[in-house]
Amino acid sequence: MLPAPLTMDVRRGAVAQLGALLADSRVATSGRVAVAVGPGQGDHIESLIAPTLDEAEVFRVSDGSVDAAVSLGADLRKGAYEVVVGVGGGKTIDTTKYAASLAGIPMVAVATNLSHDGICSPTASLLYEGGKGTFGVPMPLAILVDLDFVHSAPKSLVRAGVGDVVSNLSAIEDWQLGNVERGEPLDGLACSMARTAAEALIGRTDSIESDAFLTVLAESLILSGMSMVVAGSSRPASGGDHEIMHAVDQLFPGTSNHGELAGIGTAFCYFLREDEARLRQVTDCLRRHELPVSPGDIGLSNEQFAQAVVLAPATRPGRYTILEHLRLPESEIRDRVEDYVRAFGR
Repeated sequence: MLPAPLTMDVRRGAVAQLGALLADSRVATSGRVAVAVGPGQGDHIESLIAPTLDEAEVFRVSDGSVDAAVSLGADLRKGAYEVVVGVGGGKTIDTTKYAASLAGIPMVAVATNLSHDGICSPTASLLYEGGKGTFGVPMPLAILVDLDFVHSAPKSLVRAGVGDVVSNLSAIEDWQLGNVERGEPLDGLACSMARTAAEALIGRTDSIESDAFLTVLAESLILSGMSMVVAGSSRPASGGDHEIMHAVDQLFPGTSNHGELAGIGTAFCYFLREDEARLRQVTDCLRRHELPVSPGDIGLSNEQFAQAVVLAPATRPGRYTILEHLRLPESEIRDRVEDYVRAFGR
């Protein structure tokens, strides 16, 4: 049976209607509910949920770190809660996911932003020992997306979700390459879900100002996360594109956000594949949504981006992508980056 969230809903006012979801006996029966909120909008979120969640206890998540998750997990165990609800952006949701897994209880995700596919993914990306680690966790029991909060979120972060979804296309091709070249098992259902998520979005002419577009973006991010649950790994949504993203994060931390880097990585990987039709489709989509296309758009020099491409395969040992397949020497990587920037730089 396909692992899927019990409830998935995208609407305005979802946070204020959280009580109705938790009244569903399939989610909670005893009323022992914990709510985790981030430091930014915690007071506002608490004021919205208080009228419908009298019995809930609200916890503040200080940051997106393993330490914060461990602390929250200890509180959840001591309180014998039946379910924990993570309300906020990616850091709050990932921290709550990991805390829920430590406490051995289900988690409900209420997203107030749409910057990446972590809403529903079976992983939590957390700060750990000076870097960022990825930890396996159960997927949320239910998922809500509050469009009121999404509309008020920084536009650059919402647009970033587009880049993360579109990167599925490159990741799927990398998985297929691994299947052909190395006999790596390929899950057709996971590929279909991840591809459907990207294709639903890439050609749309509306954008984040539209509820209709945001609904499709939310559904695509959730479907992308579910594809990883089906695959049992991040393979359908993370290929050479994400290897480049992780390398940039390691070499030049704070350069840009997850979705923006995934988008640039996707475009460059299609450039390496010499797939002109798909490359043009990807770059047109990125530009339509005001996302960066070339290294200079995020403040990196060509040399810095080339350094990241050189390092990229080492960020995911054992993963086979177009980068591992071509095995380009460092000098040729520099040349390819220069060619890409000449062709697609602003």
